[in-house]
Amino acid sequence: MRYGFIGLGNLGGHLAASLRRAGFAVTVHDKDRKAADCLVEAGAVWADSVRALARQCDTVFTCLPSPQVSQAVLDQILDASRPGLTWVEMSTVGRDEILRLASHAATRGIATMELPVTGGVHLAAKGEITMLAGGDRSLFDLHLPALEAMGDKIFYMGSLGNAAVIKVITNMLAFIHLVADGEALMLAKRGGLDLAQAWQAIKASSGTSFVHETEGQLILNGSYDVGFTMDLALKDLGFAMGFGRAFGVPLKLANLTNDIFLEGKEAYGSNAQSTQIVKLLEDAIGEDLRAKGFPARLE
Repeated sequence: MRYGFIGLGNLGGHLAASLRRAGFAVTVHDKDRKAADCLVEAGAVWADSVRALARQCDTVFTCLPSPQVSQAVLDQILDASRPGLTWVEMSTVGRDEILRLASHAATRGIATMELPVTGGVHLAAKGEITMLAGGDRSLFDLHLPALEAMGDKIFYMGSLGNAAVIKVITNMLAFIHLVADGEALMLAKRGGLDLAQAWQAIKASSGTSFVHETEGQLILNGSYDVGFTMDLALKDLGFAMGFGRAFGVPLKLANLTNDIFLEGKEAYGSNAQSTQIVKLLEDAIGEDLRAKGFPARLE
């Protein structure tokens, strides 16, 4: 089986590299040709266009920044593909959107599986990211070896659309935790505590979180370099609030967090790192959250 991979950004490039390291035949494409250089050196095949890639592959993974881009890329895949091809969407899209796109693909004989991932770019680089699969169980079983090459913990969530819901839930929690972690660290700083020791104490406590243990380090370093933007955070929070309305669940914390991220985007720009949301608090009270011994990037 030849896999195609479209979208070689912060996340997709690492995922495609894991596939290739595991010995899978991989053809790649990205709007930025340079993003594929390392993959081609490792034995991947470059395709000059989405259509060229679709003609060469049995299964196409996409890892893209927005539903609009997913729609545009899928249209090109369908223009060139043959019946029997499988499309695996790894981008974060809403449940209604993945169902709509899958229905569109099915009219051309193309099967769809959703496969959003969570855990961060540093885990993708090590092939240890968490994968959330939705779709026909036979597709999941067929492609499980490829999934195991890219990820560590792999959850089959059931029918198509279910993975979109749980992915949005996990991201919603992450952004809420991020804002809370900044406030907690600032309390420690203003309380006269050593921030490095405070971080360790929180990590060992009932109040810890994955966000504290990972992105908290980037805050204390001052790099904020998580490889995820304000715009992407707001996109995912928008999906969460949409689910809240659809399911009749009031999401007070998510709505407040969304408002805070809108402030962050206004202050630092749409392409600012999502972890810079904590900088709003730092700037507001003129106090930074810096401690020695923390990395600029997660490994």
